[in-house]
Amino acid sequence: MDRNRNSIAVLEPSKIIYEGLLATVSKSGYDYVFYHVDNILELELLLVKKEVSVVLINPSLVLNRLNEFARLKKQSPDVIWIGIIYALFDQSFLKVFDDVFSIADEHSLIVQKINKIQNNSLVHNGEDGYLSEREIDVLKLLTKGMSNKETAEKLNISIHTVNTHRKNIMDKTGIRSLAGLTVYAVSKGVINLD
Repeated sequence: MDRNRNSIAVLEPSKIIYEGLLATVSKSGYDYVFYHVDNILELELLLVKKEVSVVLINPSLVLNRLNEFARLKKQSPDVIWIGIIYALFDQSFLKVFDDVFSIADEHSLIVQKINKIQNNSLVHNGEDGYLSEREIDVLKLLTKGMSNKETAEKLNISIHTVNTHRKNIMDKTGIRSLAGLTVYAVSKGVINLD
C-alpha cells in the first residue's frame, strides 16, 4: 500500500460524527481513504477485503462485545485502534484501544494522534515514503518561513539541492502547500507550535 494513501475505517453509527472526522482529517493535508461502517460485522468484512491502517471506533459498540473485539484485533495485528470518546467510559475499559481522543479535542490533536500512532518514526531509509534526515532539516527551515536561498545558506548546500529536497518532501508526503507541510511537521513532532 502507498504510505501516502493510508486507509481509515470509521466504526461510528452517527453520520454527523463520521462527517466531522472526515472533514477534520481531510483538511490536514494528508491523503487518506475513508470507509464508514455501522457495526463490527461490517468492519470485519472490510478488514478482510481492504488493507486498513487505522480504525476509529465508538467504544460503546464494543463495550459488551469485548471477546469479539479482542478476536478482531488479534486477526488484524497491524491495524491501529483508536477510540472516539464522547461519553463517559471507565479508564480501564479504554485501555483496550491503542489510543483515544475526544470529539471535543482540537482538530490538530486528533490528526496528530492518528498520524503519530500510525507512523512511529518519521526518519527511515528515504525510499519508502519516509523523509531522510536532510529532508527533515529542510522541512524545519521551510516551515519557519525561510526562503530556499536562506535554507541553502543555513545548511551550507546549494539552492538546487534545497529545491530537490523540497520536491522530494512534497512527493513523499503528497502535500503541495507550505501550510500543509507545516501541519505535517507539527503532527509528526518535527516542529512545535511554541
